Amino acid sequence: MDTSDNEAAGRPERETRNDDGRRETESERADRRWTELIQEVRVAQTGVQILFGFLLTVVFTPRFAELSDADRTIYVVTVVLGSTATGALIGPVSFHRIVSGRKIKPQTVVWASRLIFVGLILLLGTVTTALLLVLRVATDDTVVPWLVVGVVSWYLLCWFVLPAWARHRYTTAD
Repeated sequence: MDTSDNEAAGRPERETRNDDGRRETESERADRRWTELIQEVRVAQTGVQILFGFLLTVVFTPRFAELSDADRTIYVVTVVLGSTATGALIGPVSFHRIVSGRKIKPQTVVWASRLIFVGLILLLGTVTTALLLVLRVATDDTVVPWLVVGVVSWYLLCWFVLPAWARHRYTTAD
């Protein structure tokens, strides 16, 4: 019987000790995890919305007409990636609003977490292609691939490698 069945039957949720030593019910844990997710996504949402908003204005500048076909293609890919990243990072808010009050917060947290992770990957793609486009227009083409690879490697290290290493290092039994 899950906790929602306990609540419906008038029985309180059972408090358990989680892996991190906290004593909280499943509902309390879901509430805490939801709050943490929303705090995390606010940073990514702000960044992707500013970047996406800027990208939408580029097509209306006089310089846009001077872009090569390759640069226009990169621009279109960048706008599509920015749009999909925005959708994935705003998705958890809509998801929560639609299912609110249905006593499925633990499942909502799981789906929101997945959307945020996909959004971060799409944001990485957006930033990568935006950087590629800007550097192609602003600098010598011979250094552009190296600069983009360097910056993307840095993002991968900060966003995925370091957290994965810390997760493995500090949560794996010795």
